[in-house]
Amino acid sequence: MNIDEILEEMDELLDKSTSVPFVSHKKIVDGERMRELINDVRLNLPHELKEAKKIEFDCQRILNEAKINAEGIIRRAEDKAIQLCSQEAIIAEAKKKAIDILQKAQNAAAAVQKQAALSVAQMLNDAENAHQKSIATIKQTKEKLQHTLKNSPALGANAKKAQDDMLNEK
Repeated sequence: MNIDEILEEMDELLDKSTSVPFVSHKKIVDGERMRELINDVRLNLPHELKEAKKIEFDCQRILNEAKINAEGIIRRAEDKAIQLCSQEAIIAEAKKKAIDILQKAQNAAAAVQKQAALSVAQMLNDAENAHQKSIATIKQTKEKLQHTLKNSPALGANAKKAQDDMLNEK
């Protein structure tokens, strides 16, 4: 017997059953016979319906597994993103500190160069002043010597020649 025939028989069973008094839409049905027909329907369900139920169950299982896998992937991706953001923040901070250190080093080098230039300029000024004092002292000594030579009557020919050389050097 196929499903259509079983359903037809169930329909006939309902048609032949007696109505409940005062309620026309309710019927008294042979319960045993109805159970037999329902069991026959279950036994004669097409193979495709059983396969469809199995496929539906497998689909639900696969979807649940995919959902679990997707949640795991998302969790790992979020962890990786947090890690990368943290690394980028560390790198950015390190670059900022490196730029600060470089700037401070350049400023310190410029200050040292400026101080060195000032020190060298001061030393050159001091050396120039000392040299000028030495020259002034030499000129004074020379003048005293010339004065002494002019006023000294007992100079020999050699001393007179030295005096003339000194006067010519001026």
